[in-house]
Amino acid sequence: MIEQTSAEKGHSVEPEIEYLRQHMMRNWWSVCLALWLTIGALSLWGLRADLRLLSEYFTWASVKFMLVYNRAAAMGLGLCFGLMLALLYAESRHILMGLSKSERSQLTNRLEKIREQGPSHPQWRVICPGDGAAFRRNRTPK
Repeated sequence: MIEQTSAEKGHSVEPEIEYLRQHMMRNWWSVCLALWLTIGALSLWGLRADLRLLSEYFTWASVKFMLVYNRAAAMGLGLCFGLMLALLYAESRHILMGLSKSERSQLTNRLEKIREQGPSHPQWRVICPGDGAAFRRNRTPK
């Protein structure tokens, strides 16, 4: 059996790459939400007394000292904000400039690994919705 490339098969890999990228970003947003619901909530709970005081007498110095003296809460909030800002940056960059060459090659390599493993791969349904029968028909040599 001779393997054919996507160009020889006559169909584009662009929609599959976009589905894969969207799936990966959806997973990262789920991780971000889980972090906010666990670590973020615990960090804010640990800062509740300081936040109550801060709501009455707000100064930037009090924010600084609140975060310096509650390092675990500050690190938790930093992790949550850091991941959220990184995801917002990645989404904005994709909307404005599209995929870079390195991202496209990484997604293409991942797509090929998924195709090599076939339906047993967990992300098979992402790139081949349904049972993947249409993809199997395109893989048979002519």
